[in-house]
Amino acid sequence: MPHSRRILTYAIAVAAAATAGFVYPSGATAAAPRTATSDFNGDGYADLAVGVPDGTVGGQAKAGYVNVVWGGPKGVGAHGSIRVSQATPEVPGTPETGDRFGASVDLVDLNGDGIAELLAGVPGEDLIDRGADEGMVIAVGGSKDGPGPGSTVLAGPSPSAAYGTSVTAADLTDGANKVIVIGGTDKVVARVIQGEDSMVTTVVAAPMGGRAPVLATGDFDGDGTADLAVAYWTAGSPNTQSHVRLWKWDAERSAMANFWNTDNAGVTALAAGDFDGDGRDDLALGECREIADENIDDPCGPEELAKGGGIHVHYGSPAGGQFGSRAQTLNQDTAGVPGVAEDGDRFGAALAVADVNRDGRDDLIAGAPGEAIGSKAGAGAAWLLHGRAQGLLDANGAAESVSWNQDTSGVPGVAEAGDTFGAAVATADYNANGVPDATVGSPGENASLGAVWLLPSGSAGRSTAFSPRTLGLPYLSTAQKYGTPLSSR
Repeated sequence: MPHSRRILTYAIAVAAAATAGFVYPSGATAAAPRTATSDFNGDGYADLAVGVPDGTVGGQAKAGYVNVVWGGPKGVGAHGSIRVSQATPEVPGTPETGDRFGASVDLVDLNGDGIAELLAGVPGEDLIDRGADEGMVIAVGGSKDGPGPGSTVLAGPSPSAAYGTSVTAADLTDGANKVIVIGGTDKVVARVIQGEDSMVTTVVAAPMGGRAPVLATGDFDGDGTADLAVAYWTAGSPNTQSHVRLWKWDAERSAMANFWNTDNAGVTALAAGDFDGDGRDDLALGECREIADENIDDPCGPEELAKGGGIHVHYGSPAGGQFGSRAQTLNQDTAGVPGVAEDGDRFGAALAVADVNRDGRDDLIAGAPGEAIGSKAGAGAAWLLHGRAQGLLDANGAAESVSWNQDTSGVPGVAEAGDTFGAAVATADYNANGVPDATVGSPGENASLGAVWLLPSGSAGRSTAFSPRTLGLPYLSTAQKYGTPLSSR
């Protein structure tokens, strides 16, 4: 049965349109801005959201759910979890085959009350009188008593709009509340929350080849307010396009304004961080490859460094300077990066950022789910790439990094073909000891039941793994592909 309850009405004009007010799921009013957290139950520990869009709910295949795994003194995976789906009371809709609830996730404090809300994309959602796969994004409030009320942030306007293929949120307007950015079919839109009112603005509408647009946020122009990074690409018919673009809020126009582009670059992941410690955000492009038919500006750096997947970093510039005028590129053939670049490795297909060694420079976690471990094709691996004075590479073009896989000493499990370890990565201080931890998803583990690894303080020592089986989740005989996407802050 199509869903209709709790859908907010809205209209989209060419640039922006006023919409019905978005109500915070927790019911709280907006507080003063504060550091974003992923503490969903308000116990002082960061939590981890694991999207399981292929999960079965109520007998409905690929209805999807999100597993919020609690942080605590032992990190994530040792303190239990909850399962949030459209079968959860107060979450809009009901589970249906192919809804894919949790295809995208973001665990973020939307209103500054210290407790995170869960944003979940449902790109397969069907709506009354609109056809199929309009999609939506749902916000679910966190609380000390478990999931709070949920509401629909935005629903797709037409069949196959697939709203919720990607989602993120940040304070893009220098206000008290977050802007929720939603990716769908050939479109990125933003819901701007302004007190009890809100509006929807189209950020970009362009051919995207049926792929989810990639989203990230960071202060790329150094004005103290977050900006939006969007990547999308279409290879082949009707034409070849590939873009990474930066957008900022234009208060006069009440719309997002494009201020920087690098074209002909197809990427799978984006991440923002200050890798050289100069106080300005940089932008990492993961699994960067040239997509356009003609080489115009080497969008991903030297062509040979795209083999197996390259990571291309555009660095922030001093005030008044051009963002991205300095860049670095690395892959597994770069000095200091363990491994050998091979076609299909997908190095950089997942990215996350944290200052793991607390030296004042952000480090980059990069996954390569296609990496072969010995003869085990697609077993997957992940790398911790340290930021230094020059960025991810030193003056000689060398990196400082370590890699992990299931054959690494101290990492539980055994590398097996098709595990896809590194398909998703996330970082947060899950045990509140002041040092960020890393989590790595392996959706192909255990015949695609899936699992997630915790690397405390970014180290293989004392690492642990958890899965639907260890967490007591249902439907343990189905391929849930647990472990991608991941979200924590």
